[in-house]
Amino acid sequence: MKRENELYDRFERKHDYLRVSLTEKCNLRCKYCMPADGIPLTPKAHLPNTEELLEIISIFTEMGVKKIRFTGGEPLVRNDAGYLIEEASKKVPETAITTNGILIHKYFDLFEKIGLTSLNISLDTLDPERFQFITRRDRFDKIMGNIRTAISRDFHVKINVVLLKGQNDDEIIDFIRWTEDTPVHVRFIEFMPFQGNDWDNSKLVPYFEILEKVNEEFSTEKLKDGPHDTTKSFKVKGAAGTFSVISSMTAPFCSSCNRLRLTADGKMRNCLFSTKDTDLLTPLRAGEDIRPYILNCVRDKKEGHGGLDIFDKLPNRSMIAIGG
Repeated sequence: MKRENELYDRFERKHDYLRVSLTEKCNLRCKYCMPADGIPLTPKAHLPNTEELLEIISIFTEMGVKKIRFTGGEPLVRNDAGYLIEEASKKVPETAITTNGILIHKYFDLFEKIGLTSLNISLDTLDPERFQFITRRDRFDKIMGNIRTAISRDFHVKINVVLLKGQNDDEIIDFIRWTEDTPVHVRFIEFMPFQGNDWDNSKLVPYFEILEKVNEEFSTEKLKDGPHDTTKSFKVKGAAGTFSVISSMTAPFCSSCNRLRLTADGKMRNCLFSTKDTDLLTPLRAGEDIRPYILNCVRDKKEGHGGLDIFDKLPNRSMIAIGG
């Protein structure tokens, strides 16, 4: 089979999932994601406008992308977010979003209209005071209210919890208890190293430690994971919801990765931990065909973790500038 124009890398991994960062801006300042003083924002002239972004997305879908997830920063702070999400949903079978949940109430009707049924909402604590410490903002009640509304409207709600030792790992059991009576799907994420987030190995809560804590308290069962899932999923027996672990550091899933990333400034990344980007916006504006740039970027993908020993080195951007 010829694959010259398909999104396969050198390790025979097919890429059909694109994560699109709509903006570098965010209305929170989570400590593991953004430096306290924020990041230097890209000048507007160097960001893709609505039409340019949709053109880039269209090219990816023509090349085989079947799923698009919108990220940020916080994607819903972009003024044309609703239009972009709706237009993109016409091009792929599956559209998804990762959000901090502050603004989602404005988009429930649109999401139902276009069939966007799954919401990933970042929430690292169930304690309002701790939430303010982690995010440097006081928006806990708003987010929890929106989560409850989303569940009542039958959205599949996933809660992304970045665990940091000594900061919120004492809430693992509380999050699991939440899943017992509520159809919420908690995803514990191992702390990952990025510029400006003060990462070190001592703050990591590893996969095996999470399971040890859970299994001391609950009777759980392992659920079947999909071929490209980043999660290792479980369920407390009889629970309404589920929980899972995204073990990027201690039990990585690079061998089955099917993800590509488009940053808010129109650059492509073949891995979250890559040390370089491929500029797509500049050649697009010059009238060039960007397909060769996309193919070269995919084929340059390393076997794992961007080719880095990520315990010692960091990607060349903060998490918020990459888009998660």
